[in-house]
Amino acid sequence: MGEFDAIRPYGDVEVSEVLQRLLRDEELLRMLAGYRFPRLSRWLPGVASTMIAAGLRREVRAIDTVDALQHRLEPWLDKVIERSALTVTYSGLEHLSKTQPHLFLANHRDIAMDPAFVNYALYHGGHPTPRIAIGDNLLQRPFVSDLMRLNKCFIVHRSVAGRREKLAVYQTLSAYINHSILSGHSVWIAQAEGRAKDGCDRTDTAIIKMLCMSRKGETFADVVRSLNIVPVSIAYEWDPCDQMKARELEQRERTGDYSKQPGEDDRSIAMGLTGYKGRVHIAFGKPLTGEHLDARSVAAEADRQILGLYRLYPSNYLAMEQLLSEQPEVDISGWRNQFEASMLAAEETRFAERLAACPPDQRVWWLRQYANPVASRQLVSEQAGSERQQ
Repeated sequence: MGEFDAIRPYGDVEVSEVLQRLLRDEELLRMLAGYRFPRLSRWLPGVASTMIAAGLRREVRAIDTVDALQHRLEPWLDKVIERSALTVTYSGLEHLSKTQPHLFLANHRDIAMDPAFVNYALYHGGHPTPRIAIGDNLLQRPFVSDLMRLNKCFIVHRSVAGRREKLAVYQTLSAYINHSILSGHSVWIAQAEGRAKDGCDRTDTAIIKMLCMSRKGETFADVVRSLNIVPVSIAYEWDPCDQMKARELEQRERTGDYSKQPGEDDRSIAMGLTGYKGRVHIAFGKPLTGEHLDARSVAAEADRQILGLYRLYPSNYLAMEQLLSEQPEVDISGWRNQFEASMLAAEETRFAERLAACPPDQRVWWLRQYANPVASRQLVSEQAGSERQQ
């Protein structure tokens, strides 16, 4: 067994075998049948599953590499994005090399769509797609694990207990990420464990330390440069999971704890895939090539770029307008001049409808998700201004 076999994505030689295993997975076939043939799957579930299996066999007949699979999936991803997003724009690809790998360090708002949108931008920009870090908490079903590992995902074991076990997991994860970069494969990883449900994007220094812990005998600055870290800022005008997040945040504040319901992650993934997102922007920053001597320095630069590049929408400013009493230092004067009147009117109506649909005791948490990026970007701008004056 190879050093990374427990976590790595599947390779080309494994594609055919895994696809055949998926074609026999009854749970996957039932799920797809329920989506594709909802009425038939209720009355004749066996027939519906057989039809799905036959269709899939035709689709995957000529697929025997990971790249071939991604090319086949790309039109499907485009349709998902076109149906759920009003526009998708991206910037900063000119900072990236098409021949050198990068470690994309991104803010994290949606379980599945964050790396999907990064893949979308890179694919359409003619860049190789990265290997993607995904938590094992999302891979409870065997077919989900197979599908993710076929699509360049590698596993982050978050469910381990015990300091020694966690250290071993992080050591292996660090070694695998470094191995990927040094062998020419880009990597996507979130800047912190879990989604930023309150809209506050901050890089966890523990992630930076993990990235470097397997490179003994090298200076920290040299390791950081070799990883070619690129901060990525993903902004959604509307978060399909905003009410689920508001409910969790309110319960945590009120009780000190929150226990996920069975299947909650699955519902979050489905809602994130299909729910309305409005305008979406993916901004790629500049690679971290400076002399970074510790994890705090790397995290600070990543935050500066991620927050500074974050695209703000009317939803963000409208939320901040309602929260100025708790954040009076935030200056949003003149923000309406940035947007066309017709667009602003439409989004004000949408904002009012979505806010009204949120239970009253959870609304402040709903508002903070959208307002906090405004405060974060102002803070970054003020810090940059202060540094220029020194």
